[in-house]
Amino acid sequence: MSEDLDLDFEPVPGPADKYLSMVLLVDDQMIICEAIRRALAGQPELDFHYCTNPFEAIRIANETKPTVILQDLVMPGMDGIDLVRQYRQNPATQAVPVIVLSAKDEPAVKGEAFNAGANDYLVKLPDRIELIARIRYHTRAYLDHVQRNQAYRALRESQRQLIKANLELERLTRIDGLTSLGNRRYFDEYFNLEWARGRRRQTPVSVLMIDVDNFKRYNDSHGHLAGDEALKRVARVIQDSLTRPTDLAARFGGEEFVAVLINGSEAGVRQVAEHMLQAVRDLEIPHGTGRVTISIGVANALPDERNSAGELLYNADQALFRAKLEGRDRVVFHEAPAPPKE
Repeated sequence: MSEDLDLDFEPVPGPADKYLSMVLLVDDQMIICEAIRRALAGQPELDFHYCTNPFEAIRIANETKPTVILQDLVMPGMDGIDLVRQYRQNPATQAVPVIVLSAKDEPAVKGEAFNAGANDYLVKLPDRIELIARIRYHTRAYLDHVQRNQAYRALRESQRQLIKANLELERLTRIDGLTSLGNRRYFDEYFNLEWARGRRRQTPVSVLMIDVDNFKRYNDSHGHLAGDEALKRVARVIQDSLTRPTDLAARFGGEEFVAVLINGSEAGVRQVAEHMLQAVRDLEIPHGTGRVTISIGVANALPDERNSAGELLYNADQALFRAKLEGRDRVVFHEAPAPPKE
């Protein structure tokens, strides 16, 4: 699924009174949630909400009042087909179109999904244009149904208010207000989820701890407004250095940032870190007799029972500390202690 596709085609005519579409994705994988969010980004008539806990899906659907539900088939603790049946038994979601997402294109699975009440079936991750077209199609069909119901106007206003509240909540709880990167809370959630996933799949996780060098001195010399602007420019460089949808950049606190890279080789992680380092230099932000620079500490780990997410974060922080001690403006990798000689 490419984010660079130019969706230059005639959209399906909007529903009456420009009623917005609310897409609810139920999938336990944060990577899929983020990929679908990016696929729908830029479509002004499509609003997006996701739920990673299948046991909360009915409650979330009752609150968000979706016009389309995207439903994963395989989730921990609950079968996706059973959840489709629950939608059909729940008065609030009985008529809401359900598009099943599955990793396999199997006729038997499709037949079971449709028998349970699904309206459509897509193999994930679907093509971006096809996904948007199907969401629009099912949304319009559902809205035509809703418009024939006397509760239409109350539903429209309720959803508009909910969208407004959800957007504000998302901004407050997940996004750093200054840099527009993920905030510490979002990082903690994402990092722990990816660590658990890496442990199940035996894929490596890498952490980059990033600190703006001598930033207090910069604030004292240039003022806090200039300091804020410098942090925003550095944050953009960090974000732009991450090219894969599974990687995350966040503000860790103050002038410190963090990046999580999933399933990357040591050489690839090093290349990303070195690129960040040089890109910040290339900003040419004056600082004393030189320019603003960053220091980066890197740690890699293959999650298992012998280590933890907290240990990986600590190792990256120790590597950052070494980078500072060794003169700043550099990348330092955590070095695991050599095993004891027998």
